[in-house]
Amino acid sequence: MSKFLDVFKGKRDESPPLWFMRQAGRYLPEYQEVRKIGKTFLDLCYAPDLAAKVTLQPIERFGLDAAIIFSDILVIPHALGQNVSFEEGKGPILGDLPDLHINVETLSPVYQTIRRVKEKLPADTPLIGFAGAPWTLALYMLEGQGSRDFAKAKTLAFSETQMFDDLQNVLVEAITAHLTAQVEAGADALQIFDTWAGLCPATHFERWVMGPTRTIVTSLRQVYPDIPIIGFPKGIGPQLIEYGETSGISGLSLDSSTPLTWANQYLSNHLILQGNLDPLLLVVGGDPLKQAIHAIHEQMKDRPYIFNLGHGIVPQTPVKHVEDCVKWVRALKQPKQLSSCSI
Repeated sequence: MSKFLDVFKGKRDESPPLWFMRQAGRYLPEYQEVRKIGKTFLDLCYAPDLAAKVTLQPIERFGLDAAIIFSDILVIPHALGQNVSFEEGKGPILGDLPDLHINVETLSPVYQTIRRVKEKLPADTPLIGFAGAPWTLALYMLEGQGSRDFAKAKTLAFSETQMFDDLQNVLVEAITAHLTAQVEAGADALQIFDTWAGLCPATHFERWVMGPTRTIVTSLRQVYPDIPIIGFPKGIGPQLIEYGETSGISGLSLDSSTPLTWANQYLSNHLILQGNLDPLLLVVGGDPLKQAIHAIHEQMKDRPYIFNLGHGIVPQTPVKHVEDCVKWVRALKQPKQLSSCSI
């Protein structure tokens, strides 16, 4: 039995399933010990023994209801032949766009990590695999780094539309293969991160966000019709309705700006909703965190949901506050009998 997987079948335990985006990372002292080994961040992603160890750390410490594989969305550009590095204080740096050819061997350590994690995870704790969405990855690949507005990348997308469409087509194929391989290695669910979906103009949303995402999900469903797939199109506001209804996903991860009252009114009951807690509330802790947890639970009491953040845990988060959050979520009560949901 798995609280996380059961929720996609319309079942509920006394408290909602709980995990955190970016739950393995710099806020954990045990993670910092691993980083002292001296590998770069990307090298760590490609070191199966170490990546598996890091993946398991938050499960061992907090007893969360799902693990998510320790990796990064930018392994796809790297596997396509683009130079990718991570600089402290600057984030990802990507080189010039090369002729793109997928190198499957580059990603094989990720699948080895999944197999190692599955050997050690508790039987009732599923493993989530993931990938970045084509739109978000294309922005990074063309911009060459992180950005607030990705002006360079978007200018290229508008001015060289065929080039951008071709890039997205390559990414769709690579992402589909990567997600499929993660399921084959043992992943029990998948999440597609479209971190910068909110930067896509409404005039191009179908072409650059919805279409590619739908193609990926459709391809996955042909092979794995029942696997839960969660979409996280951050910052798209009311376009969540279209995304939820037409992408084929099972669950929708909500950022902190999405009102849950609105989500309950306009998003299909067949979608499992996840997230919404502002990550900085984990930094603050105490009564503000506890009140936010209860507010989310009150607004979500009439449908199955997954407790999570509106984005990833930030590095300055005190471990004690995460422990408190887990304790308070575990203490929540909810009815077990609800109308069934389907994926």
